[in-house]
Amino acid sequence: MSSALLPVALCLFSAVTVALTNVLVKRGGDVLTARMTVAVAMAISVLPFVPFVPLPPRETWHLIAVSMVVHWAYQFCLVRALHRGDLSLVFPVMRGLAPLATACFATFILHERLTLVQILGLLAASLAIIVFALPTASDPSRRSLDRRALVWAALTALGVGMYAVADTKAARAMPSPMTFVVWLFLIDWIGVTVVALWQRHGRIYEAVRLQWKAGLIGGMAGTLSYGMAIYAYTLTDAAIVTALRETSVVFAAIMGAILLKEGFGRRRVIAAAVLAAGLVMMQVGA
Repeated sequence: MSSALLPVALCLFSAVTVALTNVLVKRGGDVLTARMTVAVAMAISVLPFVPFVPLPPRETWHLIAVSMVVHWAYQFCLVRALHRGDLSLVFPVMRGLAPLATACFATFILHERLTLVQILGLLAASLAIIVFALPTASDPSRRSLDRRALVWAALTALGVGMYAVADTKAARAMPSPMTFVVWLFLIDWIGVTVVALWQRHGRIYEAVRLQWKAGLIGGMAGTLSYGMAIYAYTLTDAAIVTALRETSVVFAAIMGAILLKEGFGRRRVIAAAVLAAGLVMMQVGA
C-alpha cells in the first residue's frame, strides 16, 4: 500500500470501529458504566504489548500528562452528551465539529495550515451538522432536551480537537507510536473509573455485570480505532486525520438506526451525506 493511501485506510477503519464503540456505549443504557468498562477493556488489551515497546522518554511524560487530562475532560463531556441525546443526534455533532476544532488548535499548536479546498470542506461539513442537528420533535420539552444534548456534544467536539492535537504532539515525540498507544490506554481508564465508582457506589458490581460483554467488544474496537488514528497522526496532518476519521458519523447513523431503532429521516440522510462529502474534501484538498 502506498504511503499516501496508508493514512486513508487507517482512518476509514478507525471510523468504523469508533462508531461501533460509541454505539455499544449508548446501547448499554448506563453510559457512564459502559464507558468505564470500555476504558478498562482498552487497558487490558494493551497489557501484552508492554514488554515489547520502549518506555516513553523522560522529557515526554509531561506530554502524556496533558493528553490524560484532555482525555478525561473529553470522556466526561461524551458521557453527558450520550446520556442526554440520541446517538443519531449527538454523535454527528460531536464528531462532525471535531475536524473544525482540531484544525483551529493545530493551527496554533502544531503550525498546520488548511488549503482553500479544505476550508470549503469544513464549511460544508459545519452547515450539514447544523441541518442534521435541527430539532425533530414538536414538543417544547424535547427541543429543550435536544439543545442540552447539543451543548454537551459541542463540548465533546472541542475535547476531540484538544486530544487530537495533544496526542499528535506526544506521539510524534515518542520513539514509536506504539509506545504512546500503550501508555495512553494504561492510564486512560483511571479517570472514568474513579467517577463511576463514586457515582454508582454499591451498585457498581451489578452495573458492570450488565455491561461487561459490550464493554469488552467496545474496548477492543476502541483500541484498534484510536491505535490506528495515533499511527496516522504520525504520518500526516492532525486535522486531515481527524476529518477523515469523522466519516464515522455515517456508520454511527446506520448502526444507531439498526441497533438502537433511532430514526433520522430523509433530511438527516442528506445532511449526513453532505457532511461526509465535506470531510472528504478536507482529505483530497491537502
